[in-house]
Amino acid sequence: MVNAWCSVQDVADATGVTVTARQLAQAQADIEIFTNRIYADSERIRTRDLHWLGQAVARQAAWIAGQFGLETRLDATQIQQDQVSTTLTGDGLVLAPMAARALRRVSWMRSRTVHIRSAIEGAGPAVGDALSDGSDDSQVWAPYSGGA
Repeated sequence: MVNAWCSVQDVADATGVTVTARQLAQAQADIEIFTNRIYADSERIRTRDLHWLGQAVARQAAWIAGQFGLETRLDATQIQQDQVSTTLTGDGLVLAPMAARALRRVSWMRSRTVHIRSAIEGAGPAVGDALSDGSDDSQVWAPYSGGA
């Protein structure tokens, strides 16, 4: 039995492709590399993320079944041969397209927006030039207590 986020039967059900346990293990390892998460930590991963990880492994396993020389490929983004040119994405030669789509749905793989609070929300006064007389009303004032 392979420790993976999906089974050989799940691959067949989702993709219609029959894979071996070795291909499933390779797909699991590939997805672990891309996600920076390992199967052993599955209990700390949310249920929704586990679903998408299973989908990614299934798609990757099905894709691997049709690939030749996957582990010996060069890292390239453009290939030209016999007057035919192909441009690929950065991971196009090692990651199945549908696996990549599933990984974009995993919570920690999505892009995030960082919200920076404005002065109205309590982040403090919006001050242009702190030395300007025009910003005196915006500054916290404390009397000078003398220097050493």
